Amino acid sequence: MILNEPADYRAALRRLDALVAAGFEGNAVLEAEFRELIVAVDTYEDKLGLLPIPNLPTTLVEMIELKRQQMRLKQKDLAQLLEVPAGRLSQILSGKRRVTLDLAKKLYERLGISPEFILRTA
Repeated sequence: MILNEPADYRAALRRLDALVAAGFEGNAVLEAEFRELIVAVDTYEDKLGLLPIPNLPTTLVEMIELKRQQMRLKQKDLAQLLEVPAGRLSQILSGKRRVTLDLAKKLYERLGISPEFILRTA
């Protein structure tokens, strides 16, 4: 099966949804159709150059790094933005030092990291 145009792609996605909703597991014919559709969709997406959805950060360090990259800041520039010494930020990012309440507030105010995420992962 080859998907050539957006309408084919949308139809394939709808059929995949229908197979999942119907419960294709255990039915050899439906399982084969499902696998064929997956390959066709993957091939079409590769042809379009779609990027895979990145994994969302699960730790505060990963979130800080993501925000730093999004803002196109070097680590020393991020330290200046957060008003912490570069060495201290390096220790935090390497896991050798914990985030203080003052820094947590700055992470929220200046980087837009949600307070819930900070509290849950700090």
